[in-house]
Amino acid sequence: MSGNLVCVGIGMTLGAHICPIAKSYIQEADVVFSGVSNGIVELWIKEMHNDVRSLQQYYSEGKPRTITYKEMVDAMLSEVRAGKKVVGAFYGHPGVFAYAPHKSIELAKAEGFEAKMIPGISAEDCLFADLGIDPGKYGCAQYEASQLMFYQRTIDTSAYLILWQVGIAGDQSLGKFSTTKAYRQVLIDLLAEDYPMEHQVILYEAAVLPIENTRIEKISLADFLNAELSQHTTMVIPPAKKMQSNNAILKRLAELDSTLTEQGN
Repeated sequence: MSGNLVCVGIGMTLGAHICPIAKSYIQEADVVFSGVSNGIVELWIKEMHNDVRSLQQYYSEGKPRTITYKEMVDAMLSEVRAGKKVVGAFYGHPGVFAYAPHKSIELAKAEGFEAKMIPGISAEDCLFADLGIDPGKYGCAQYEASQLMFYQRTIDTSAYLILWQVGIAGDQSLGKFSTTKAYRQVLIDLLAEDYPMEHQVILYEAAVLPIENTRIEKISLADFLNAELSQHTTMVIPPAKKMQSNNAILKRLAELDSTLTEQGN
C-alpha cells in the first residue's frame, strides 16, 4: 500500500510551536489538508507546500459536526487510497479535541495503510504556561463543557476544573457555533451546586498569532452569564477548598513504613 497518512500538530501560535519533524512531513507530502480556521495560519502552511486544501469548507452553521468530521476523514482518505503521501495539519496537538485525525488514522490502519500522529503544543500546554498552573500540585480535571452537562460527573472542588468550549455549552445538535445565555445559565446552575457564585473563574484563550494577546480574564461565576465568549474560550475554575487528608490510608502507610524499618533493623 503506497499511500500513507500523517496527522501533525502545528502548535497554537503561528510559527513558534511547530516542531522540525512536523514541518518536514508537511514539506515532503504529496498533498496537505489544513485543519486550521485562521486564514493567516493557512497562508503560512501554504508557504511550506503548494497543494494545501482547507478542511474548513466542510463546516456550516446548523450542519451537524458529525457530518463535517466524516467529510474531512473521507477527503483525506481518498488521497491516501490514491497512493499519495497525505498530511493533515491541525492546530495544537492533533489528538486533543480533534475527531478527524483520530478517525482517519484508525481507518487508514484498518485498510492496511501506514498512518501515525505527530504531537504538537496544545492549548492545554499553553494554558498551564500562561496561567502558571502546575496540574500536579492540586490535581486537575478536564471536560468538554457540554459533556459535563450531559453526563453525571463528580466534581472535586479541591482540584482545578478546566472546561473546554464553553461558548457552545449545551449544544446537543452538534451544529451550532455558539449557544445563548439560556444554555449558559444551565451550566452556571450546574456548577453552582459545587461552587459559590462569587467564586473566581478564569476565561482563557491562547494566542494564535504572535501579535495577539493571550486572553486571561478573571470573573466571578455569576458574571459568566454576560461574558464575551468564542468557540475557543476555555473556563478554568481554581480550587474552592483545601485537600482533605485521607487519614485511614495515611495510617496504613505509616504502619507499612514502621514494619519495613523494623525489618531493616
